[in-house]
Amino acid sequence: MDGLPYTIPLQTTAAPQRTLKASIDCVGVGVHSGRKTTLTLQPAPVGSGIVFRRTDLNIDIPARFDHVDDTRLCTVLALPGRPEARVGTVEHVMAALAGCGVTNAVVTVDGPEVPILDGSAASFVFLIDCAGIVTQDAPAPTIEVLRTVRVTQGHGENAAFAELRPAPFGLDMAMSIAFDAAAIGRQALSLRVSPETFRADLARARTFTLAQEVAALQAAGLALGGSLDNAVVVDNARVLNPGGLRVADEFVRHKMLDAVGDLALAGAALRGRLVAHRSGHALNNQLLRALFADDANWRLVGGESRHPGSADTRMANAPSADGSAGLAGLGSWQERRVPVAAAPV
Repeated sequence: MDGLPYTIPLQTTAAPQRTLKASIDCVGVGVHSGRKTTLTLQPAPVGSGIVFRRTDLNIDIPARFDHVDDTRLCTVLALPGRPEARVGTVEHVMAALAGCGVTNAVVTVDGPEVPILDGSAASFVFLIDCAGIVTQDAPAPTIEVLRTVRVTQGHGENAAFAELRPAPFGLDMAMSIAFDAAAIGRQALSLRVSPETFRADLARARTFTLAQEVAALQAAGLALGGSLDNAVVVDNARVLNPGGLRVADEFVRHKMLDAVGDLALAGAALRGRLVAHRSGHALNNQLLRALFADDANWRLVGGESRHPGSADTRMANAPSADGSAGLAGLGSWQERRVPVAAAPV
């Protein structure tokens, strides 16, 4: 029943942590900043998690929900007290890494924003495939949702909500959207997220916007790098892109892609079910904050205990270039770990 602790079947093995086999880079434009940016995906040691590195500032920013600083049209990570130490539009590369099962990686950028590329996660999946993926000699932890957590926004017909429920296996998602624009309308999709379904059903879905909002966005300093090459633009019943849509329900698929990337900021794979309507980056982040606000809502299953100074956590616990704690990743949760074999029946 929702709201009560959920008992899972006994599992005796955990998936291994994974990283990239080699480094690989690309060059693109930030959809909001309009700046040309070089991005590099690099391997990382066991226990590192995903880390964004601003090479122009020589700083590291952990890919964690509590480092989210802005959710207007994209997800922005930042270091507390360092307003210049930011990386924006992280959701698509985060979705690609999570969707491909990459546990540990360093994402370097030489500017304030991840390049938008074609507006989907497909180009990042291609880069990951070119680099290759290798397993590492440590089990990957999983965050198990124990109680239903819900966040809401707005009222009436414009109300939005996002909810995480307990689930026995993996990450299931059921999402719906509703827009006045006839080309979008109401769409819904349910999916169990896996490397196979992510590639087949979500990775190619592009970000989208409404034509009447473009001028206002650019006046606010947003969407300066946006174009029909990296976003679907809708004018009521018309899709303005010459090639049209990649799939009829591309809009809800992209919202689910965004949710995969935003929820990956939990710091480990989630075991639960997301149910959401009209959710976006803000609600996705609020949902993670609500989940971790109460220890009774979740537990960390599997993985090895980590101790400061161990080989597996030297990178995770090393100070960043600015002297902050840096890549703590899941370090603050190390005492909450539950071995997979010890999970209750």
